[in-house]
Amino acid sequence: MAPSLDDGSSLFNFVVRDGNGVKGMVDLGLSTVPKPYVQPPKERIDKQMATRHEGAPIDLSRLDGPDHDEVVKGIVMAAETLGFFQLVNHGVPVDLLESLKDAAHDFFGQPSEKKAVYRKEVSPSPLVKYGTSFVPEKEKALEWKDYINMIYTNDAEALQQWPKECREVALEYLKTSMTMVRRLLEILMGNLGVELDDTKIDGLIGMKMVNMNFYPTCPDPDLTVGVGRHSDMGTLTILLQDGIGGLYVKVAEEIANIGKKGEWVEIPPVPGALVINIGDALQILSNGKYKSAEHRVRTTSTKSRVSVPIFTSPRPSEKIAPLPQVVEKDGMACYREVIFGDYMRNFFGNVHDGKKSLEFAQI
Repeated sequence: MAPSLDDGSSLFNFVVRDGNGVKGMVDLGLSTVPKPYVQPPKERIDKQMATRHEGAPIDLSRLDGPDHDEVVKGIVMAAETLGFFQLVNHGVPVDLLESLKDAAHDFFGQPSEKKAVYRKEVSPSPLVKYGTSFVPEKEKALEWKDYINMIYTNDAEALQQWPKECREVALEYLKTSMTMVRRLLEILMGNLGVELDDTKIDGLIGMKMVNMNFYPTCPDPDLTVGVGRHSDMGTLTILLQDGIGGLYVKVAEEIANIGKKGEWVEIPPVPGALVINIGDALQILSNGKYKSAEHRVRTTSTKSRVSVPIFTSPRPSEKIAPLPQVVEKDGMACYREVIFGDYMRNFFGNVHDGKKSLEFAQI
């Protein structure tokens, strides 16, 4: 039964509990933004107030030639400042990225009942979760986003348990991205004086997830957010954007040619590029040298938008703390040792609120 758009609890049940998602609500026909989705003024994204990040993407293929040192310097500098950069010639086939966007549209284009089978409470697999917003039960204003979350254990379980509309292409995306992830980690950890072997790599990215995010068209993007202000909890995030755009990153400290402290910068889509951002785990391990990027997503009134992130992070049982090599140089640790599973529980147990999640590990 269609909900009353004016009745908050009826709408909540329809969108969240029954699994119709934001798309199901939008498909009813909306001319205005329902009240539960109207953000307080300070959380709204003013497009006019943001600058565009005009820096050229980093060409990863140049690592293998005479420009090696320049590429390394560019990656390290981005990690130390904005916490975000774009990569081209990254080794993931561009036609695969196009197929990935199509698969996301296919999945979310299905009738609600086909997606709702993967709701957390009823999902046939512990590896797959379909949901909407972030922590809808705790949020004062909901986020304008539906998602499917797929946890990777091994190829066989992914091909058996992930949704058939997207399992093959999502798995291929994850697998072809790992060489790039490894090279990035070798650069970033090498800069901290740490040499990586397979065991250390597994300690950093032993847990991997692929999400497909769907941001339906919105009658008034000025009132809503697709995703609120947050940093990612893990080590590195690899993000495929579509051509619509809407990703904004906060400048932590003034960066020449990019922005002043506290400003929001739009990361424009670049055809064939992948967006990389630093997560909280890497900020903790580097003792704050690398910055996990605070970011958010604006909605759009013209076309539904998709994005496909890969989240890499330590396993829940892994202990993380600032690396001894870095602490020795810095003279003190800024973060305490935490079991990553505890950090995750805190992260997923609270609403998006900038980089507040890092306080859990701060000394």
